[in-house]
Amino acid sequence: MNRLLSVLLAGAACAASAQAVVVTVDEGPAGYIGYMNVFELPSNGGGFVFGSGWGTNDLNSSFDNGAHTLTLSPNTIGDPNPFWYTPSGGPGATGNKIMEANLYHEVTGSMSGQNVHFVGNVLSNTFTSSHVAQIFIRDFAADYSSSVDVFIPLVAGAFDISMNTIPLPGRHVQWGFRVTGPDVWFTDTGPYGTAVIATVPTPASLALIGLGGLAMARRRRA
Repeated sequence: MNRLLSVLLAGAACAASAQAVVVTVDEGPAGYIGYMNVFELPSNGGGFVFGSGWGTNDLNSSFDNGAHTLTLSPNTIGDPNPFWYTPSGGPGATGNKIMEANLYHEVTGSMSGQNVHFVGNVLSNTFTSSHVAQIFIRDFAADYSSSVDVFIPLVAGAFDISMNTIPLPGRHVQWGFRVTGPDVWFTDTGPYGTAVIATVPTPASLALIGLGGLAMARRRRA
């Protein structure tokens, strides 16, 4: 249920079409999913190494629910093994892998065949050119074998991206953020910058879900 807290059914959209859905950046980390894909450096061929679920804190995503913010930082690994760093891990070490950190919500089935909008406000982005931050909506097949994706750069200011999802059962719709770049030793992240995104307090999300759900229920009975 927590995973659905960020689903806001916009009243105006519902009045025009029961299939229009707006999602936003709700407070966390409850309900968020973390996934990390790891690649070789381009100088080592850039090949895929592995992908796995990660805790949201391990993605270097930090929620401040009092300030209503989400901060994304460069990805770190505390393992000094040369697999991760050159010559080995420690202050000043050079990252030996490209890490693609994905922080997102996912809904299965209920958003299929709908016009999904992901809206929010990026307060700042000071990432250097070594790291790329993006905003996305992704629509995966039921077995995750393929996806239809919309990605935009994460830049300061309001954003609104949308996707018409595929009307097939069992598809997985995701929305969230991706940070891609070399791993950085945890004491060295400062010079690489951060991104700060405004979050929506959970009580407000719940209230909007209730209003939107009521609007849709009335439309179904009409």
